[in-house]
Amino acid sequence: MLYLRTPKLPNNHALLKKPVRIMSQTKLMAAPNGARKRKSDHPLLPLTIPEIAQTAEDCFQAGAHSLHLHVRTDDGSHSLDPVLYKEAISAVSDKVPDMPIQITTESGGIFDVATQFHCIKSLTPATASISIREMARDTSLAAHVYGFCDEAKTEVQHILYDASDIALLRSWYAKSWIPADMTSVIYVLGQYHPVVPARPENLNSFLAASEGLNLDWMICAFGQHELACAKTALHMGGNIRIGFENNILLPDGSPAENNAQTVALAAALIKDMTHE
Repeated sequence: MLYLRTPKLPNNHALLKKPVRIMSQTKLMAAPNGARKRKSDHPLLPLTIPEIAQTAEDCFQAGAHSLHLHVRTDDGSHSLDPVLYKEAISAVSDKVPDMPIQITTESGGIFDVATQFHCIKSLTPATASISIREMARDTSLAAHVYGFCDEAKTEVQHILYDASDIALLRSWYAKSWIPADMTSVIYVLGQYHPVVPARPENLNSFLAASEGLNLDWMICAFGQHELACAKTALHMGGNIRIGFENNILLPDGSPAENNAQTVALAAALIKDMTHE
């Protein structure tokens, strides 16, 4: 999966002063469920494997290029079970064979690094998202996780929640715990608990902290300003992840009908900005 490079910011790091031209290879990833939300949050949150596969197809048709995949147990709990992952990957691939799939290793406050590593080793996926702060819970395993992914040709997308995560990433590059060419990242704007809605200006600190790392970056954003954050990221040459994992609201604050609706809005934004 190709992402654009982090642009060099002006000295004051002001957003949109030097916007990057939107290119045709800009990527839109769909994240339809996440680890924590339930049907009580939105009745069309996809939790079962058939629901996830159908949502993936709907999002692909709405303009998503790829899928960020979470799986759930029968009671709706977050899972890293390789068996469930294999079933879900198969179901999605049957529905939309041209849609790349990224699995998550997110702990969700449940799983340790050893369990996350077992998930990766069992699946050897094409792409996986890994939180560097979660890997830091067990530094004796961390380098082995990234080394395994490097040997297995698994593309790692580093989950970065703030500037301290970026500093840790920079440190682990210097120690060679993370290969120098493993540069795909996602900046998480806002937070889930306690709830802090994302704002476009949140991107400033991420881009400033990562200056000089030449990262392939994407953003996701909590709350109803998701699309405004996406627009800012696109202006700055980044890519975007959209979906109910982070936000179930439209820009006016009303509930979105489904994941495909929010993806379609983001796809239209990319198209409009590309034409501009």
